[in-house]
Amino acid sequence: MPEALVWEHMTVKEVRDALESGMRTVLVPLGVTEQHGYHLPLRTDCYNAEQISLRAAQQIGCFVAPTLAYTYSGGELPGTINVSPHVVTLMVVEILHSLCLQGLQNIVLILGHGGSENDRATQEAAEIFLRNNPQFHDRNIAVYRFWLNSETCRQAFEDGDFHSGWFETSLMLHWVPDEVRDEYVLDEPDVVQMMREDQDAYQLRVTRVDHELAVPAVCQNPAIKVGVMGEPEKATAEIGRTITEETVEGLVGLIEAMEAAG
Repeated sequence: MPEALVWEHMTVKEVRDALESGMRTVLVPLGVTEQHGYHLPLRTDCYNAEQISLRAAQQIGCFVAPTLAYTYSGGELPGTINVSPHVVTLMVVEILHSLCLQGLQNIVLILGHGGSENDRATQEAAEIFLRNNPQFHDRNIAVYRFWLNSETCRQAFEDGDFHSGWFETSLMLHWVPDEVRDEYVLDEPDVVQMMREDQDAYQLRVTRVDHELAVPAVCQNPAIKVGVMGEPEKATAEIGRTITEETVEGLVGLIEAMEAAG
């Protein structure tokens, strides 16, 4: 039977034995610590990345590396811990380097947070690592964005449900229901509508120079107090199960393609 080899719970001998037996695939969950309204914990995006990783690993048999909880949110509400995108890139490059040195052949970076800055930082890390390390051009590295591999998630985005809404709350109800609070609070209606129309509208971008080349100063809109971009009251554990099945299937397919490539 396939087995999820959870790196942080293994010993040196157990990792060595797995490598010597031919285990060459590792999933690296990349989360973030950020606000998720009043009903979800700050660790929600870490759950996204690691729960999908664990389920795929149980199906196909591979390592699951420890979850990275410190990346870039961009939000500024209490509890959020931001690490600059360029630092995230450097950190992911170092993780890739260490895994490759140990002989891992197939490395999948599992994004649990969909922020545009963090997404770019992770993609750039993978590309820069391979570009600067020709000795590892025989390795297979991928960035997996779970929401792109779920028809249900795509429907949520079409509905303006981007963050802490029904799709993300449904996942948490499926994975760790005890972590979901019964406190579905939203911002003022005009703020909610603004965020549902554009997930990056939480940012204020200001320049003192009226010129297209001027670089804006960016901060979170102070009118945002809760930050929920969706309708969490519509969430169900069954929807969460469906999303999980869709996105795990996509991840397993990616791993199989990488392993087949050698």
